[in-house]
Amino acid sequence: MLTKKERKALGIGKDQGKAILRNARISSRKVKIVLDLIKNKPLEEAYAIVKFTPKAASEILYKLLKSAEANAVNNNGLNKDVLYVADAVASQGPTLKRMRPRAQGRGFRINKRTSNITVVLKEKK
Repeated sequence: MLTKKERKALGIGKDQGKAILRNARISSRKVKIVLDLIKNKPLEEAYAIVKFTPKAASEILYKLLKSAEANAVNNNGLNKDVLYVADAVASQGPTLKRMRPRAQGRGFRINKRTSNITVVLKEKK
């Protein structure tokens, strides 16, 4: 695994726009449903899919796509018109563990799951 300094020296990551959201308060299972819809799609089509998909993760992913686009265009000088969603991953983040009172003095656990979401945009060759 290369360190950040080594990656920068090699110029890795200059041909893409990347945005990462950590500890989003939504289960990664729910996010993966929408991510599968936008993988390998042009950026404008991905925006349309996310905007009109009635899922909880859609609003989060719309903002993440905007951020990845801004990183690609402003930081790396890529052309907005030929960007596409090269990679989109949601992995499980830390789980918040809560207790729910139950009958006879017992307590049941509630797992409030979080996710780490990554979106990578690249130029279509």
